[in-house]
Amino acid sequence: MAAVLGRPENPSMDVTSGQEIETGNFAPAPNVLWPPSSIRVVDWNINRGLKLSGIIDFLHSAGADLILLQECDLNARRTQRLNIAREIARKLNLNYVFGREFQELAQGSSDSPAFHGQATLSRWPLSNPRIIRFRKQSSFWRPRWYLPDIEPLQERIGGRMALVTEVRIGSRSLVSYNLHLESRGDDRLRGSQLDECLDDAVRYKHASPVILAGDFNLVVSRTAAANTLKRAHFQSAFSKEPSQTTPGSLFDRGRTIDWVFIRGALRSDRASVGTSVSASDHFPLSVQLAMT
Repeated sequence: MAAVLGRPENPSMDVTSGQEIETGNFAPAPNVLWPPSSIRVVDWNINRGLKLSGIIDFLHSAGADLILLQECDLNARRTQRLNIAREIARKLNLNYVFGREFQELAQGSSDSPAFHGQATLSRWPLSNPRIIRFRKQSSFWRPRWYLPDIEPLQERIGGRMALVTEVRIGSRSLVSYNLHLESRGDDRLRGSQLDECLDDAVRYKHASPVILAGDFNLVVSRTAAANTLKRAHFQSAFSKEPSQTTPGSLFDRGRTIDWVFIRGALRSDRASVGTSVSASDHFPLSVQLAMT
């Protein structure tokens, strides 16, 4: 069953209102009191869900306990007006939280608006979802009166954000930050958006398990963000920098812009990038996390 927090029968066009979060529960109730020794986590920008069957096939084969997705459509023409997050959760018997990042003006109408955002899915209960709407944003997506609402222009209302969710795993709790940093602008802008997440994470005790993952649109290891994350006690879930996380082409070698960082009572193992998966313009990142 799916529910929208504060959502009326006709969805509001305002993605920054109290109607910006949707939740749904499709996972069977867990019957254990103690957490497993480790959980499998997948982080993936799924490119709106355009290749939904391939996305579901990979996620099913990955056997993930916790999934962080970016670029999930809701009621968009390009994805047959499906609620992509809900479809994936229903097919895989998972709980989910979806947060609206943008209203996609070229993909819906005033009567039937289309949205785009992040989704966190889990076989464990999800609670206390909230959105960090970054204070500094690119103006690139802003609608302008002299431009038509057509797909190539990607005019949008809203802004980049992080979806924060608490995951109850047996008797323990884990916090996930599902990020999508700006693809326009410069590394300084993306760094300021990342800083907002790190400042927010201070509210949790140092030993609390925290995952910070998503599409950073940033080669973290080559910027000041690497030292900022280290000072905030976050470390990469990969023992070495992951291979490129976007496919290469004739003129582009591909980039390493998707990341998984952890803090607190977590230990990572078996981290990998699914470079053979072709269901998106990003590759999925998978990692086994032990709660220590």
